[in-house]
This record gives sequence, structure tokens and C-alpha cells, in this order.
Amino acid sequence: MILPADASNALLVGRVWSKAAGGPCPVLLSNGRILDLSSMAPTLSALLEIDDLARKLQSSPSSLDLGSLEDFLSGATGQLLAPADLQAIKAAGVTFADSMLERVIEEQAKGDPLRAQEIRGRLAPVLGDNLKGLVAGSDKAAEVKRLLQDMGLWSQYLEVGIGPDAEIFTKAQPMSSMGCGANVGIHPKSDWNNPEPEVVLAITSKGEIIGATLGNDVNLRDFEGRSALLLSKAKDNNASCSIGPFIRLFDGRFTIDDVKSAEISLSVKGEDGFEMIGSSHMQAISRSPEDLASQLLNRNHQYPDGALLFLGTMFAPVKDRRGKGLGFTHEIGDVVEISTPTLGRLINRVEYSDTCPEWTFGITALMRNLAQRGLM
Repeated sequence: MILPADASNALLVGRVWSKAAGGPCPVLLSNGRILDLSSMAPTLSALLEIDDLARKLQSSPSSLDLGSLEDFLSGATGQLLAPADLQAIKAAGVTFADSMLERVIEEQAKGDPLRAQEIRGRLAPVLGDNLKGLVAGSDKAAEVKRLLQDMGLWSQYLEVGIGPDAEIFTKAQPMSSMGCGANVGIHPKSDWNNPEPEVVLAITSKGEIIGATLGNDVNLRDFEGRSALLLSKAKDNNASCSIGPFIRLFDGRFTIDDVKSAEISLSVKGEDGFEMIGSSHMQAISRSPEDLASQLLNRNHQYPDGALLFLGTMFAPVKDRRGKGLGFTHEIGDVVEISTPTLGRLINRVEYSDTCPEWTFGITALMRNLAQRGLM
């Protein structure tokens, strides 16, 4: 099942495309039923802006029952969408020591997976020991920076990984993310790529963190390794971002401390029989979720419709797939499952981005649809 282990005690909001309603609806999952919250707010971004939302939802708001979760997962009554509409979709990069090391390896290898193993063996003993346990922006981090500069090992990735300023980039455009059960896309010209299992924060326009969900920051290692200036091409392609299944709102039973202690598991199963598992422990993050949120949204940078923020991953898979020393890359048909007991399971199948359905339902289409349904 895709729901949290304690789903009966969880406040879960999200989005569905409802055949009965004729468009997308912000919803509450309650006892396995999908309840339409359009009467409270026409969009999920507007819903999350409601003051004291968790308490108001706990008081059993009047809402239309759209059907069971199973019916939406089967497509009988519609489909599950990513729990995001007008929010900015942002991501923090290089927030774990292991991923810092892999980014440096990509940079040194210039996007060539054949060189990665040799470089990893040379750099891991030096960088790994220096980076583990560091708090980004701390005096100790500044000392390590000076040491690595003296050794000629400094990198732009280490700068954002342990320096005072986090890397915050745009992962995807509003309305373009895929939901649980959909295909995710990798660029057809990429031969070295990977899933990135992450926690995603739901943040209001005022900067308040009100909940969390799961995300796959699909990544092209060869593109970014050739040049950091290709980050947008490495990260933002058709269907290259998945989020879900639902946003779990903070309440008395689930808090930011549960996010900080979460273990995020990854499973990849290929049609070729290949299997890979891994995990990320949020306790190993080099910057707190609150710090990352404050670096995203502040007096210098606002998001009036709120934002979803990927917190980064420590899991950069290196298990050989296409041959010895070649490391991991996706094959078409891979089933990727990202999970943690408190947030559930996000499941997607890998396809090429140019064979996934084109993204056509954007903000203009949403506004038109809401107006036709009398919600604006």
C-alpha cells in the first residue's frame, strides 16, 4: 500500500484528477476515501495557505466524497496527481556528505562513468573522512575548506555543501510534477542517471513549514558532470520530477522532528532482473530543514503561492549495471519505489522523457478549468 503505516492517524492532503468533477481537485484522504476540498479552496496551494489548516481539517469539514483511493489508483474514477499545483518546485542540492563526494566525482569525471570508479577510489579516503558529520557554515567547515583548498581538492560542490550558502535550484515548473503511479522521464541522450529519493517540505508563502511528502529528483549525472551550467537540463525535463503520494500535515502526531529522524528507503527493480536497494538517514543531513527553508524563502525571495522544497539525498547509487566499473544507470521499465513509514510510498516507472505524455495542462488551463466549474 502507498499510505503511511499509521494512515488512520495521519492528515493527508493531495490532488486528484476527478472524472466526476471534470478536473483537478484538492483532496483529503479519510478512511480510504478521497474527499473533495474544493469548497474550502480551489487549488492545493490556496488550501495550504489557510490558517490553522490541520485543526480545521480535523473538525471534519463538509466535503464531497469522490470515491475510494483504490478507484483512483486503478483509474476508474480518475487519477492521483502530484500534491502540488501553483507552488514553486524547488530543490536543495549537495546536502549530505556522500552526495557531496559523488558530485565532486561527477565534476572530475566530466560526465564519463568509466572514470568515476578510479576517481572515487582516489578521493573517497580524503574527502569522506573530512566531510562526515560537518555542519554546513560552521567554523569547523571553514577549517575543512582551507585544508581541502591547500590540498587542491576544493570544488564548487563542496562550496555549497559545507559553505554558508545552500544550493537552491528550480527542479520543475508549477503543475509539471508527476504523481504516484505515473511514469517518470529520463532524457534519451543520457547514459548515466539515477533516482534521488528525498523528503519534500510543504512551505507556505509566509515561510511556515506545514507538512512533508516524498519526491524523486530524477537526475542526469552525465549532463551535470559535463558542466554545472547544464543543471537545468540535468534536472528539468518532461516528467522528470515526481512527488507524493500525499502531503502529510504537521499535527500533534507528526512534526518536523519526525522528518529529521526519517529513514528514506529506495528500491529499483528492472525488467532485466536488476535490483538495487538503499537508504538515506535524514539525521546525516548537513543543514537543518528549517535552515534550507529559510534560505529558500525570505525577505530577499518570496513565493506568493508557496513552495515545495526537496531536501536532498545522500544516496548516489554506484552498483554496477551495464558492466564492471560503469556504476548505476536507469533502464527503461525500471520501477522506482521511495518510502518511509511516516509518509508512505512513492512509486513510478521509468520511461524516456520524449515518450512520456507531453505536459499540456499548465496554469492557464487550470484557471480556465476552475472557471468553467464555477470555482473562480
